[in-house]
Amino acid sequence: MEISEIEAALESSDSKDRLRAITALRKCDAAVALPVLLTKVDDPEFMVRSFVAMGLRQSKTAESFGALLKMMQFDRDPNVRAEAANSVSMFGTEAIPHLVEAFRRDDNWLVRRSIMAPMYEMQCPDAILEICTIGLAGEDIPVQDVAMDGLGILANTDKGEEALQQLLPLVSAEYWETRMRVARVLRKFDNPQARAAVSYLAKDPDFRVVGATLETSL
Repeated sequence: MEISEIEAALESSDSKDRLRAITALRKCDAAVALPVLLTKVDDPEFMVRSFVAMGLRQSKTAESFGALLKMMQFDRDPNVRAEAANSVSMFGTEAIPHLVEAFRRDDNWLVRRSIMAPMYEMQCPDAILEICTIGLAGEDIPVQDVAMDGLGILANTDKGEEALQQLLPLVSAEYWETRMRVARVLRKFDNPQARAAVSYLAKDPDFRVVGATLETSL
C-alpha cells in the first residue's frame, strides 16, 4: 500500500481496514510511519491501538517513547497497556523507572507479566527485586509465580540475599504449587539458609513438593 492508501484506510469506519493499514506501515520508513501512527493512539478499537503500540517501537524517538508511556499509563484496555509496556521496554535502560512505576500502579496481571519478562533480560537487579517484591505481595497467582522465578535470577547478584529473604517465608505457603516452585527456585542459591529450606520442603506432606526438592540434587 502507498502511504496515501494507508492514510485513507486509517479513516475507514471498518476496524479491519485500519488494522491492515497499521500493518502496512511496518514496510514504511520509521520517519514516515511515526506521524501516521500517532494519529491513531486513541482509536476506538483496542486491537488497532495495540498494533499502534507495536508499530511505535520501531521508531526510537522521544516522541514515540512519550506516546508509548501515555498508552502504558492511561489506555483503558489492559491488552493495549501490556503491548505498550512491551514496546517501552525496547528503549533500554531509560525505560526501567517507567516500567517499575507502571508495575507498581497497574495491578492487571497481563500488564505486570508484560513488564516482568523484558525486565528479567535487563541488567537491573534493584528494579527486578522491587517488582518481584510487589508481585509476591499481590493476590494474582500467575504473577506470584513469575515473581518467584525473577527472584531466582538474582541469586548470584548483590541482591541475592534480599531475594532469598523474600522466598524463605513461602516454604510454608498454603498452596502446594507455591511450595513446589519455591523448592525449584531455591536450588539457584548457594546459601545455607536456602539448603536448609530445601531440606525442610523435602519433608512436605505433598509428594509433588518432595519431588521438586529431589530435582535440586540432580
